[in-house]
Amino acid sequence: MKKDYLLLHLSVFIAGFTGVLGRLITLDSAILVWWRMAAAALLMLAFLAIRKDLKRYPFRDLLPMGGVGLLLALHWVFFYASIKASNVSIGVVCFSLVGFFTALFEPIINKHRFSGREFLFSLLTILGIYLIFQFDARYRLGIVLGVVSSAIYALFAIANQRVGKHYEAKNMLLWEMVGGLIGLTCLIPLYNAFLPVGRLYPVGMDYPYLAFMVVVCTIGLCLLQIIVLQKIAAFTVNLTYNLEPVYSIILSMFIFNEYKELNFSFVIGIVLIILSVVLQTVLSLKKR
Repeated sequence: MKKDYLLLHLSVFIAGFTGVLGRLITLDSAILVWWRMAAAALLMLAFLAIRKDLKRYPFRDLLPMGGVGLLLALHWVFFYASIKASNVSIGVVCFSLVGFFTALFEPIINKHRFSGREFLFSLLTILGIYLIFQFDARYRLGIVLGVVSSAIYALFAIANQRVGKHYEAKNMLLWEMVGGLIGLTCLIPLYNAFLPVGRLYPVGMDYPYLAFMVVVCTIGLCLLQIIVLQKIAAFTVNLTYNLEPVYSIILSMFIFNEYKELNFSFVIGIVLIILSVVLQTVLSLKKR
């Protein structure tokens, strides 16, 4: 269990870089995600082919893996849109609502009783988000986009846990990237009709930022998540991911000087979010 929790927190630390990279890369959020998934799919295909680990699956098995990948793609699109509409701190703080949406969706999807304790922990997170939303009107669009992103990610985590039990992690990641890429390619024309995507290709420093995002924050992170979700409950994983804002905010303070934009209500909100993570982690470890 100690090893599993160490891997979980390593994945959270890596995830803390994604928000910063989303702000640094100058592409529209949908195009950014398209490039991220395309590069990840190609690298995973080459890696598995070289190691002769590439497995063939019937089409009926590819559909659920591809569907999970599409959920991941949609989460990323809304997540980066939230960051670009506000800032890194707001985008990643909204991600903390994943615990609430997991507590809401998981009993319905997996057909078990609702947990009052899980909702209690989630209420701390909701109160933290509310404080930021109520007292800082500048970032309301970014907050709305971030809330949608966290709801989609909760669905992704639950689906990933269910589907991941039947397939090997590396091959599943490949077909998730392929499925997400195909689905996003079909949706971009519709997206462009409402929000013009602008430039379709990276320029300048976009290339090294994308490379780091793909190799470390996509392939490495997704493999860790798949492994962790096979050992630890989805709610615990998602609630622990509420620590991601802490890493991202610290990084954004140094890179973008976002500390100048943070007010007292934001700090109180962050404290409540961290408290919910600490309580859940302590009680989960004690129960185990």
